[in-house]
Amino acid sequence: MDISACKPHKNSTFVPVAGLSFFAIASGFLMSLIPLSLASFGMDNSLVAWLASIFYLGILVGTSCIQTIVAKLGHRFSLILFLALLTLTIAAMLVMPTAKVWLAARFIAGFAVAGVFVVVESWLLMADSAKQRAKRLGLYMTSLYGGSALGQLAIGPLGVNGVTPFLWVIGLLMLAILPPLLIKKGQPESLEHKKISLREVRKISLPAVIGCLVSGMLLGPIYGLMPSYINGQFDSTEQTAFLMAVIILGGMLVQPLVSYLSTRIGKSLLMALFCLLGTIGIVGIADGSSIAFITVSYFLLGASCFALYPIAISLACETMALEKIVAATELMLLSYSVGSVFGPVIAEHSSTSAHSLITYLAVVLLTTSIYMLIKSVQNTRSGHTPAIG
Repeated sequence: MDISACKPHKNSTFVPVAGLSFFAIASGFLMSLIPLSLASFGMDNSLVAWLASIFYLGILVGTSCIQTIVAKLGHRFSLILFLALLTLTIAAMLVMPTAKVWLAARFIAGFAVAGVFVVVESWLLMADSAKQRAKRLGLYMTSLYGGSALGQLAIGPLGVNGVTPFLWVIGLLMLAILPPLLIKKGQPESLEHKKISLREVRKISLPAVIGCLVSGMLLGPIYGLMPSYINGQFDSTEQTAFLMAVIILGGMLVQPLVSYLSTRIGKSLLMALFCLLGTIGIVGIADGSSIAFITVSYFLLGASCFALYPIAISLACETMALEKIVAATELMLLSYSVGSVFGPVIAEHSSTSAHSLITYLAVVLLTTSIYMLIKSVQNTRSGHTPAIG
């Protein structure tokens, strides 16, 4: 299938990063707003896990047809389309606040968000070297997580009840549309872009695929269920917003370190170490007696969970030809989405304990750490270089 891709020297980072930043602020606010606002719209709190899962199901479905849309419209118009579609889903939720409409809207929102991610990632990842890709991916992740952390802090002053907070989200998304709408230069130049063949899929690093899958299994529940879990522990909307911001801030601040280490340490080993760090964070959350210690633990959890996806996707794209980067990012997003769809439901129903969510996160982090350590040892014995992991 042909698709618009880009030549590195024609590829500007300003438009996708500027649009992504406003999108991230809106998404960060919306992430906690949806589960915390259900009661004000007369809906049951049991809907939280299903709203999270169906959102990621929309992302999963979206990964199968985004290539066709980008091929016809190009990166710039595709970004405008996906952001506008996401804005319309929020408007629909306000006009018809019922469980069925919200579930349908979140499914469509997932499709739109998948489009935003693939367009922006492929826009930025088309670079001449692994070092440039790591640098751009670090910029992408920092903008995404920094905006998300900032969005969390809006919960305090704007609240979670009624229509007004959602109108702020719509306003932010409209601001996100402005950079690609007004700036026409810097769009990726059209090239023939090829799909990845089945033979090439088999050659993609298994730790890269597993890393994206596990990233979804961790971030799906963190985005969808963690606000309700924290609110249940502290019974404070402000405390919930603060700790959610701390989680995402950890993910943002670790990105420069990820970019630095990913070209110097085997990526399987690097993912193993971050998963181990996340397990330590979970222990701190469960056993912490002071708010300072708990805050540090949530920071470590965020740093570990948000580090996995950029490491995994850079590992997958390491040996990929330039014209196949979009297909590779779609494949990795597909793996991420599968984990994100099942993660919230498994976490919600794996135990009747009030701490079922953090127990689930601990099990996933620890088992992944062990798996990545084993793969790292195997790579070392087989003579792979550290950068390949």
